[in-house]
Amino acid sequence: MARTQSNVLRRPRPVSTGGMYVLPFEGRLKVDGSPDGNADTLSHSLTLVQRLEALLVLGNGSDVTLRVETPNADEVKLMAVHALVLSLQSPVLEDMLRERNGSVLTLRESPECASVFEKFIRYLYCGDLSLRLDQATPLHRLATKYQVVALRQGLTRYMTLNLARESPSGHVAGWYEYAVEAGDATLRDGCLQYLAWNLSSVLQSGEWTGLSSQLLMTLLRRSDLVLHSEMELFAGLEEWISHNRPDGLTAENALRAVRYAMMPPRELFRLQTQSAVLARYRESVRDLLYMSYQFHAASPVHMAKYFDVNCSLFVPRNYLAPLWGSPWVVSNPTRDDRSTSFQTQLGPSGHDASKRVTWNVLFSPRWLPLSMRPMYTETGAMQPTRAEGGRPRIIVTPATSSADFAGVSFQKTVLVVVQQQGRLLVKHVYDFHQSTEENGDFLADADLHRRTSEYLVDGSLMLHVVVKPMYQSLVASKN
Repeated sequence: MARTQSNVLRRPRPVSTGGMYVLPFEGRLKVDGSPDGNADTLSHSLTLVQRLEALLVLGNGSDVTLRVETPNADEVKLMAVHALVLSLQSPVLEDMLRERNGSVLTLRESPECASVFEKFIRYLYCGDLSLRLDQATPLHRLATKYQVVALRQGLTRYMTLNLARESPSGHVAGWYEYAVEAGDATLRDGCLQYLAWNLSSVLQSGEWTGLSSQLLMTLLRRSDLVLHSEMELFAGLEEWISHNRPDGLTAENALRAVRYAMMPPRELFRLQTQSAVLARYRESVRDLLYMSYQFHAASPVHMAKYFDVNCSLFVPRNYLAPLWGSPWVVSNPTRDDRSTSFQTQLGPSGHDASKRVTWNVLFSPRWLPLSMRPMYTETGAMQPTRAEGGRPRIIVTPATSSADFAGVSFQKTVLVVVQQQGRLLVKHVYDFHQSTEENGDFLADADLHRRTSEYLVDGSLMLHVVVKPMYQSLVASKN
């Protein structure tokens, strides 16, 4: 019986030919399938890459030696390379090779970059590399320095996709600081978003106390932080100040970014009597505490008539505590419409502490956008608003009369929880007023029919609905 040849290329072994090693020719015949039958393709790209790798490993035909030194010259690496290959991949190396004197090109790199320089050069020959989390930054630095655009973009994507990976002391904050330095806006924004949307987990990690003061302030100013409560944030800030012992101005600025008005009066009293950090810097936040007590004592709308209180102090963040919303696990989310209900406090002020709002939530896997709805039939009857081919939507409406909400407006936020690297994290945040149709991109890329969809955890869609009440006449614009 004739042996069937596999169409998968196997890695050929170098063959010795009089002291030199070459790779045997192997390839793949690919049929394009065009009507004229003349578009068949022979692909030997894998063999070409293997031969280039052999050139690098064996140094055959090399015309330049790279001498890689660290700042103190306590470590030196020599690599036999080929000027043509490096010049094709890096315009910076092309210029340096053109201007060099002799056959040796000396490059000075940091110890971290020098340790991965061989990986970097191999990528220039082969177009791939293997790496660990701790090697991503120095490789990205080399790709940036030598303008290897494809490698830089690939590393940015690798780092963005591995923000949730476990590491001994955390890596996201370090990647953020590097991204700011390197001017990589995609990586910077990805790291910042991850830290903001998963702040409760970050507060419990060893990475929190290592945050720079600049990154700390950037986070504290955001209204989209996802955490249990403002009290949790204050406890984390207290730990950060105690661990880092910053100068007085930095500590005061950080403490003034806390939204004390979002804490119940009993918690404010406890902080004033038990927090050593607050006792030390009490004068710097006295006005904020005073305004917060006023906020809880009187009607916020009435208070706004006498005081200029248009500031972020009165804007809620994305709190996970039960008074602000509810988790919702939607099993088999493509099956049919689902509904649930929960209660929140009418407003964050103590004046409204006893008032509750019941919310009804509808999830539809096939909700048509307004622009595609045939609203009325010839008889004047309204057409159904759900149909095959529609997109997932959530509608959040109060079960009680809106007349009870005088002076209060509500922003709804849906947090989508996914599982990455074995950990649950908030991957998407959608803000709207009544329906997620308002922002247009709710689960736009989700394929909920696919069991392996990144949006599904054990076949279920994990959501957390947050209601953020704001007093309309109190906060005219968000800060």
